[in-house]
Amino acid sequence: MTSAVRPHAAYDQTNLQHVLRRAGQLGLLEAVCVLAFSLVSRFLDGAPELALRSLIVLAGVAATTLLPGLWTRARSVEGIAGAAGIGLGAAALFTVVDAVALQPLGTYTNRWLAIGGGSNWWHLPVWWMVGTFLPWMGAYALANQTAKHGAPSPVVVLMTALVLTGICGAVAVAISFPGASLGLGTFSVAFLPAIALTVLVTGLGGKRG
Repeated sequence: MTSAVRPHAAYDQTNLQHVLRRAGQLGLLEAVCVLAFSLVSRFLDGAPELALRSLIVLAGVAATTLLPGLWTRARSVEGIAGAAGIGLGAAALFTVVDAVALQPLGTYTNRWLAIGGGSNWWHLPVWWMVGTFLPWMGAYALANQTAKHGAPSPVVVLMTALVLTGICGAVAVAISFPGASLGLGTFSVAFLPAIALTVLVTGLGGKRG
């Protein structure tokens, strides 16, 4: 990834109005994904539940990770920071939607309550951190590709991250990492180190400015 901080006219679109507008769009998309996930968890069981929840998680993670970097056209630190800002703004908007709509609707199941020790609010600090981390790493990987090839490939970034997610999840299970199992939860968490490793992979052989 190039380290220049002066944005090129065609890249690093980080003006405040653009960032806020995109943050609003992403925050609403995240809220829709969470609502869909919670409804599937409440009304389905077994294989149909697992299949639909997996698709929702994949769609939500892909959008949160890749869209901010694509929207800012990240090429340098400027665009990467803008993408992280979109993620943070989206997480903040989701907090409002969650408090005003999702929590009062009672969409979360007793399983969600059990994870939080009887509280539905435990997930918000985690959401803020993950919601900023994923766009940051995603934009970094896209910027690495732009530096090497002149254009990003979100499909390649996502597929690389998913392969590494499978590896990280399998290793966690193999070494009996606390709480790790062959399930959606483990592989969802494994995406976090995987996307960081994806940044390293996409940066191999890149130009250094």
